[in-house]
This record gives sequence, C-alpha cells and structure tokens, in this order.
Amino acid sequence: MASTGARRAGTRRGPMTLAEAGPGTENERLGVVRLSMLRNPLIIKPELGKAKRNCYPLPGPDFTYGMYMHKIDGGVPEAIGHWDAVKAKPRKRVMPRDFVALGSRAVSEGCTTAREFALYYKFKDIRQIDKGILRYGGKAPPGMTFGRPSRPSTPIFDIIQHRYKELWMEQQRARTVVQRVVKKKLKPGEVRENLTSFLRSHPLPVKKESFWHLQRFEKAEPRLRTFPDPESRRKALSASH
Repeated sequence: MASTGARRAGTRRGPMTLAEAGPGTENERLGVVRLSMLRNPLIIKPELGKAKRNCYPLPGPDFTYGMYMHKIDGGVPEAIGHWDAVKAKPRKRVMPRDFVALGSRAVSEGCTTAREFALYYKFKDIRQIDKGILRYGGKAPPGMTFGRPSRPSTPIFDIIQHRYKELWMEQQRARTVVQRVVKKKLKPGEVRENLTSFLRSHPLPVKKESFWHLQRFEKAEPRLRTFPDPESRRKALSASH
C-alpha cells in the first residue's frame, strides 16, 4: 500500500524548465540563462495565480512514494478483516546493586582488607529487591486503578450563575463593614495609637540587675558590715546608682 506522499507530491508543481522561462513571464532572464537559475528557491520568482513550484527534480509518474510491504501488506481488505495488534514485550527492570548485602556476605566469607572486598564485589552480584512488585504479592487488587487521578469536574453551574462573583462581593461587603467600625471608634481629631505612644504611656518594667553567685553562697550573710544600719546602706547604694 502506497503512502499518502504520492497525493501530497501532486499539490506542488515541478521545477521550471528553460522553455517556460521565456519572454513575458515572471522569471524572464536576460543574457545567458542557466538551468541552475530555475532550481534556486532564492532566485526564482512566484507566478501569479499559480501554485508554488518545487525547485527540486522529482521522479517520474511511475514512481511510488513510501514503503511497500510485500509480506504483510494486503491492502484495504486485510486492514478491514483483522486487527494487527502488537504484543507488548515484558520489560525487566534492572535494579541497582545491594552493597549492604554484599558487605555482610563478604564479612561472613572472611574478607578483611579493602582488596578482598573489591575482589568480592567484582565477582559477586546481588541486586536490590523491587518492592513495587512485591507490594501486592505479584497481583494487583481488583479495584485498583493505574495512572494519575482524573481532574475534578468544573463546576459549570456555579460559573453560569456567577457564584464566585457573589462570594467575592460578600467578602468585600464584610470587609467594608469592619473598616467602618474601626473608623467610628476614633474620635474626630484623635490620633491612632501606635507602638511608640503605647510604650510611653505603659513603660516596660525595669528589670532588676542580678549578678551571678554560687549556689552555696546564696544564703550566706556578709562577715563584715561597714554601715551602721540598713537605711544608711540603702541611701549609699542609691547615691552610687
């Protein structure tokens, strides 16, 4: 059965001959006219009201385009009579080497040096087990669907009724109500309080400075008292600060 290339080849005209490039034509040449001029797509001019020419030489009318299958090609009757299906070949997945198992086997065999391990890895080959095959024990469950999940259906009913527009309008109305309530809380001429003004009116408590002491000396009392009473000591400390 010939391919559709024969029908497509007939839609384009063949290369122009020297007889067709005569006086009065679009491709009229002055001086010496060579055949290579009529086969160069950059030089040849398009003809008015005619299909574009093919600048390459084409075979004769008895040439068949495409590939003819002599053994299995029976034409239209064979194509209609049966379905030529190709059986899928089982493709075996090549798993990577299991170096953990190889290392344990090498130790059990008595390998101790790096050279012995390298020789053992060279002559022994242990592959990892494909866990995807053993997941269902070699058989997939009857209700399992292979492939990617289908995309959820488009809610065309909500789109026709402009449901998403109404939801957006409701959100904007609620946002406007909240903004109006916030504006009503402020009195005319009142400045909105920020973090700086809040800290001025509510200063943070002063953290008392505490020095690190050994735990065994936390409850120990001083051996020497240079102040006559605690009040004098407090006044002296406040003056130094």
